[in-house]
Parts: sequence; C-alpha cells; structure tokens
Amino acid sequence: MNDHVHCACGSGDVEVQGDGEGRHAVGVDPAIKDGNLKRLRRIEGQVRGLQKMIEEDRYCADVLTQVSSVHEALRSVGRELMRNHMKHCAATAIRAGGDEANAMYDELVEMMYKNAR
Repeated sequence: MNDHVHCACGSGDVEVQGDGEGRHAVGVDPAIKDGNLKRLRRIEGQVRGLQKMIEEDRYCADVLTQVSSVHEALRSVGRELMRNHMKHCAATAIRAGGDEANAMYDELVEMMYKNAR
C-alpha cells in the first residue's frame, strides 16, 4: 500500500510515501530537523552516562533520577514532533476533508494512545 499525503511541514511541502515504518517525509524544515537531532544526540549522551553509572555500581536512586531525566528529554522531542505534525501535516489533511481527513483523525487518535503510555 502506498499512501500519498501532501502536507506542509515547516517551510516546505512534504509528501509522505509508503505505509507503516517505510514512510518518509520529503522536504522537512531543516531547522526543526536539526533541533530534534541535537536533542537526540544529547539524549544519546545521557544514555551512555546511564550505562557508565550502572557499570560503576552507582547508587540506585541516582541512576533512577537520570532515567527520569532521559524520559523527560524524550517526551520533549515527542512533543515537538507531535506539535509539528499537528500544525502542518494534520491540519493540511483535515482541511482537505474526506478520506484524507478521516485517515488523519485515526492516525492522531492512535498516536495519542501510544504516546499516553
């Protein structure tokens, strides 16, 4: 199945092709992408720090504090991605109406349930 959804993500139009995990966005706003990549690199460093803490048998409460920090950092990236998706991709699909809007409503509900866990 190949879904073609046109939406404006950031500064340019995005065409989403494919289904499931094989979908790719084309023309994503470089500033948004760079910001998310910087956050994720920072999170990657935090996770390496967690690994080191466990290797060094650090106090459990200190490790758990850092785990909470990583969770919050990932939630922050998720909020930014969700905001951008709703502002650009979802809004465009919903304005289009019909099957495209209905598919977007289903996608948004599914995303909210997955991210609420």
